[in-house]
Amino acid sequence: MQVTQKSRLQVRIQYYVFVVLFMLAIGLLAWLSNRYSIEADWTANSRNTLSQASITLLQRIDGPVKITAFAADAEVSPARDQIRDIIRRYQKHKPDIELDFVNPETDPQLTRDMGIRLDGELVVEYQGRTEHVQRPNEQTLTNALQRLLRSGERNVVFVTGHGERNPNGNANHDLGDFARNLREKGFTFSTVNLIEKKAIPDDTAVLVIAGPQVNYLPGEVELIKDYLAAGGNLLWLHEPGELKGLAPLAEYLGVSFHRGMIVDPTTQLLRIDNPSFALVTAYPLHPITSDFSFITIFPQAAGVKFRADNGWIVTEFLTTADGSWSETGPLMGSVEYNEGQDVPGPLAIGLAMTRKAPETAPADAAPADAAPADTPEATPAEEDREQRVVVMGDGDFITNAFLGNQGNQDMGQNILNWLSHDDRFIAIPVRAAPDTTLTLSMTGWGVLGLLFLIVLPVALLVTGVTIWLRRRKR
Repeated sequence: MQVTQKSRLQVRIQYYVFVVLFMLAIGLLAWLSNRYSIEADWTANSRNTLSQASITLLQRIDGPVKITAFAADAEVSPARDQIRDIIRRYQKHKPDIELDFVNPETDPQLTRDMGIRLDGELVVEYQGRTEHVQRPNEQTLTNALQRLLRSGERNVVFVTGHGERNPNGNANHDLGDFARNLREKGFTFSTVNLIEKKAIPDDTAVLVIAGPQVNYLPGEVELIKDYLAAGGNLLWLHEPGELKGLAPLAEYLGVSFHRGMIVDPTTQLLRIDNPSFALVTAYPLHPITSDFSFITIFPQAAGVKFRADNGWIVTEFLTTADGSWSETGPLMGSVEYNEGQDVPGPLAIGLAMTRKAPETAPADAAPADAAPADTPEATPAEEDREQRVVVMGDGDFITNAFLGNQGNQDMGQNILNWLSHDDRFIAIPVRAAPDTTLTLSMTGWGVLGLLFLIVLPVALLVTGVTIWLRRRKR
């Protein structure tokens, strides 16, 4: 074939046209990819896609959401990349979610001020309220957003007039810091003097008895019992010693307190030389302690117990270690367990009690619209009718003096959340990779062994010898 000048020109023109068209196609694809986004989740069970419950919740949030992630730099910790991946799924459905990162090492003051405990912890802000997410995933983040979306406030009422701890006080024995932290999370705090008011406010979500120093009058105790009989929720923070006129209340609840004060030798692990401190390091399965892994410290605590026939479903959600005991003698000098005098551990410091509330019980303070419309939600008869009481053998752990120790703040918040029925979470299914383990019978294993250990090697050998013989004959 003779190549002429004309044919060479045609080939050259075709080449340039192809290059131009190819570049135009690349540019068009780049423009389309920048303007439009197409994603496909090919993972088993769609593990990288938000559930419909989360998407519906995001559609109900009116206004921007700010998320601050406290995580070390990517060179040090993989937390930042993991957080970006999680938040990106939410931003796809709600673009006005803002994500900022703070390095705890370069900004330790802000980290302390925000109460950050873990690398990768999130602070979610919405309309002036905040929630902490310590282990970011769809379950924890969606439920934090749900709590922030709740419009109603829960009124926690403290009984006063007997030297109780003050929710607005700044003294070491008061609860001012605890109350200030929880106001950002939708709680309101007020007080009631039962001698003056002669009634407990109707909007009370939780009534708190916080370590009285003088005796209650019988009429005051009757008002509290009437409140409980009507289905009210109660937090009783008792201290070692006398019941301060509350013995009828203890009888009504079917609880009692051990003599003396808890001594816990495990406190030496934290170099605490005071024998009156008790530690709790393990927690049972209960909504208050769900996903809770921090140590909690209880100064000068009393053990609490309950009658089996008290009419309540009781969970000992705070229990000391095996080596602890309730010391009935003075905590002076060398403190040792004396069999027959002291009460051996483990001892319960906290009881969570539930029962079906009477039909006349007031409705739960938490609004019924707190969950998305498409999320299965219990009816008031099924859920809001449950009455809840927490009896503690210590109230010091959430005071201004001890609130910042280990997980005390979180434990106190969890207790009030549960008492005010704020544990109704959106059920996000756990979408793990399916089990792809191949299970074979003995016959199957025998066939595989015969195939790969005998048949296949022999076939390869025969093929190789055959090819060699054919080439040799040529």
